[in-house]
This record gives sequence, C-alpha cells and structure tokens, in this order.
Amino acid sequence: MHRPTAPSGYRPGLRRSVRLVRAFRKEQTEPDVFYGALAADSAEQLRTMTDLDGALLLDVGGGPGYFREAFEARGATYVALDADVGELAGRGDPDARTIIGSGTALPVADGVLDVCYSSNVLEHVDRPWVMAEEMLRATRPGGTVFLSWTVWWGPWGGHETAPWHYLGGAYARRRYARRHGREPKNRFGESLYAVTVADGLRWLERQQGGEVVAVFPRYLPRWAWWVLRIPVLREVVTWNLVIVLRRRAEKV
Repeated sequence: MHRPTAPSGYRPGLRRSVRLVRAFRKEQTEPDVFYGALAADSAEQLRTMTDLDGALLLDVGGGPGYFREAFEARGATYVALDADVGELAGRGDPDARTIIGSGTALPVADGVLDVCYSSNVLEHVDRPWVMAEEMLRATRPGGTVFLSWTVWWGPWGGHETAPWHYLGGAYARRRYARRHGREPKNRFGESLYAVTVADGLRWLERQQGGEVVAVFPRYLPRWAWWVLRIPVLREVVTWNLVIVLRRRAEKV
C-alpha cells in the first residue's frame, strides 16, 4: 500500500487549509471565488512537482477554464477539455484552446502532453480508471499526470446531496428531488459515482504506465497526512485524494 508522499519542498500548513475551506463555502454561490483560490493553490502545488514553464498542459474536465490564468501565469500552455458544452460556456465564450471530448477517450495522440491534469472530475466519470489510463497514454515519457477527486465517503462525497449520501447515493438523490422539486446537478449513477480512496490506491498498484510522484490528501496540512494510512478513517477524513505520476518511458 502506498504511503502518503510528496516532494520535500511541498509542506502545506493549517492556514492554507483554513483558507481553502473558507473559499469552499462560496463554491455554489460565488464559484469564481472558490475556483480562483483553488486554481492558484493548484498551480503552486503542481509547480513543486514539475516544471510548468513552457509545458503543454491538458486540463481534463476543465469546464469554463477556471484554472487557465493560474497555469498560464506559471508559463504553461493551457488547453481545457470537457464533454459538457454548457460547462465550457460557464464564463462566456470558450477560449480558442478548448476541446469538446470525453475523458475516457481523449481526442489526443499518444505521448504529446507534458502535463495531463484533472481536478475534481474523476467522481463524475462512469469509468474513472479508464480515464486515468487515457491520461497516462496521452502524456509523454517523463511527463506528469495529476489526478484529484472528491472521495465518496468524505463529508462532500455526495456533493449537494451530502450528508445523505452516507445512507446511499440513490436515496440521497431521491431525497434531494423531493425536497427541492428538481434533480440535483450531480445525479448519482449518471453524473456522480462512488469513487473511494481504496479504489484509487488499488488502481495505483495495478497501473504500469507511471512512477509515483505523490499520494496525499489534497486539502489537509502535511502533518495530518498520516490519516491516509488508516483504511476506514482515510475514507472519511481524506476528503480529496491526489495522485501524481511520472509517465514511464516505453520499453524497447
């Protein structure tokens, strides 16, 4: 089993965690505030693991491009991909470097990306590990794959249906519809799936395309990463898991 790990230069503290939690409270009402803070944090986080200057970066499930400015400020050439045209147009007309396509069948040639990035998307994909393998395929040898998702048994695993997802995703979806008179945006079994910490660690053990760079709870301070070592506790406390891989060279 992989232990929590990240480059020695990356030591997130409690103040940073509190700042992100405060921004998260505005995720539904003021998404620019939350995603702007998360984008800036993500670019700084990824900078400690790979060189972004001059890198061709594909953001799988990038939506309206909240992360574009943060990554471009670090020197990356940013390309967003999303399957939902409505998501892509969430902040106006999509940027020219925007692709409509599926994360499970990336419309990208083998080994062309320097960085393949995905934040809070895997739990919305019906075949999450097919998407993870596609991200590895599209990344060049020596390039970086960054995967991060909201884990199912965490407090926000059910998204807007939380905390009722603890009684089952289908129940939480029905309860939301009864209470609000409409379906939730994130519909369990259609656009929201139960992707756990254990699922991610099992995939990490069986995948063969990447060398592990980092595995850690995304929003927790570094001193709290020990929770990832405890099977039941990590499912509830991790909240969001990060896996970073370096694409292996092809065998000759």
